Formats: sequence, structure tokens, C-alpha cells
Amino acid sequence: MNKTLISYHQTIEPIKSLAVYPASSLTEPIGKDKWAVREIVAHMYYWDHFILQKMVPHMAEGADLVAFPDHDSHNSEGLKLLENESVRSIIDRFSNVREELVQRLSELEPDVRFTIGGGKRQFSPESFVKIFVKHDQHHLKQINEKLNNL
Repeated sequence: MNKTLISYHQTIEPIKSLAVYPASSLTEPIGKDKWAVREIVAHMYYWDHFILQKMVPHMAEGADLVAFPDHDSHNSEGLKLLENESVRSIIDRFSNVREELVQRLSELEPDVRFTIGGGKRQFSPESFVKIFVKHDQHHLKQINEKLNNL
């Protein structure tokens, strides 16, 4: 497993560790007009689910993967889908899907190149994952700032 994929996998532990906090701490918005930690994890899960189902199976040499959906619509759809789920359930969903996603990504040939949504930029599995490692870091920082202020 390459360094980028290891970083991507390592997000699981800090998300799992959220289970020690009371649900009330994880359902309070992190700031004005911001999601709660619960919604951040749901958002991360729903993107992983999309990538696992719609993109990874098609990551082959010369493939043009489906475009990313509209971010706002996709995020709203994911939050709506999980609105009745407990914080623990969302944490478990995230952990399980991320494990499977990392496993599937690790099975890809590292030199495969593909495009997304008709774009010109060519991605390798590693360069694709780097986008989401940065995304994870952004959200983990938000979560840590919130929990450090409890």
C-alpha cells in the first residue's frame, strides 16, 4: 500500500474514536451555518460510498469515469439518507466503507491512468486519492477544533 493510501486509511481511527463522545457533542453544529460532527462524518461516508460504487469499478487504463455529482446536491442527498441514523451507526458506516474502499483501491494497478467526466487531466489511483486525503484533513481539523473547545 502506498503512502497516500495509508494516509487515506488512517482517517478511520480518528473517526472511530468519536464514539467515546456523547452524541450531544457530535450533533451540535461546529459553528454558525456549519454542520455538526455527525453530518461531517455522514458527508465523508456518502462520498466514499459514491466513489466505491460509481468510480473505482471503472478505474482502468484509458477509462473516462463518471463526473462527480453536484457537490451541494450530493451532500444534501447523503444527509437526508442518513438523517435517522445514530451517530454510532454513521461512524460504523464510514469505517466499513472506507475499509472496503481502501482495499479496492489497493488492488488497482498503480500505473493505470483515467480521466473523470470527460476532463483532460489524467489521474492515477494515487493522484485520485490525494484529493480525498486533503479533504479528510480539512474535515478532521474542523472536528478537532470543535472537540477541543468542549
